Amino acid sequence: MKTILKLSVVAFATFFLFAMKPKTKRVIFFGDSITQGGAKGNGYINLLKKQVDSTKFELIGAGIGGNKVYDLYLRLEEDVLTKKPDLVFIYVGINDVWHKQSSRTGTDYPKYINFYQALINKIKANGSDVVLCTPSVIGEKKAGANELDAELDKYSQGIRELAAKNNLPLCDLRKAFLAYEQENNPQDLEKDILTRDRVHLNDKGNQFVAEQMLPFIK
Repeated sequence: MKTILKLSVVAFATFFLFAMKPKTKRVIFFGDSITQGGAKGNGYINLLKKQVDSTKFELIGAGIGGNKVYDLYLRLEEDVLTKKPDLVFIYVGINDVWHKQSSRTGTDYPKYINFYQALINKIKANGSDVVLCTPSVIGEKKAGANELDAELDKYSQGIRELAAKNNLPLCDLRKAFLAYEQENNPQDLEKDILTRDRVHLNDKGNQFVAEQMLPFIK
């Protein structure tokens, strides 16, 4: 009888400790090649992993090079929803704008907004919180001197409006990048400030993006 009682106490204590243990929050970064790179080497996702408590947060990269907003929609179920994340960062738009020029396969603005709203709807219906991110840069020259600045500004404003409409937090990378370039690009270079090729992040760019995203995780 004493043995049974002791085993019961141990079992209850184990269950109690397990029940009291805080649930690890799963955070998914959903995007294109910038996000894919963020999960490698000194990428921003790996940098964030070093800045959060691994017993409290699990950070997962879900980026695929070349993806546009409808690519994210097509793989949303498998790459995001089935993993039951607590929080999802949506960071897409560079290719939707850039590929209009480079390969004529970009995404027209109304279609971009509709697909983006559909992503929000499905992620929220899955019980996850969402952070929207504006696309950063295609060229680092200041004062609207890059060829696609006007388009990026238009798509970024659309995301800001979606954030307001859906009452969602906004990580305004476009605004942050422009402000940084204004202060730190005196020679008006088109790359090598926060990017290595006008688009993809260098080490400083990855650190910068990590700094912008960290408050939304904590």
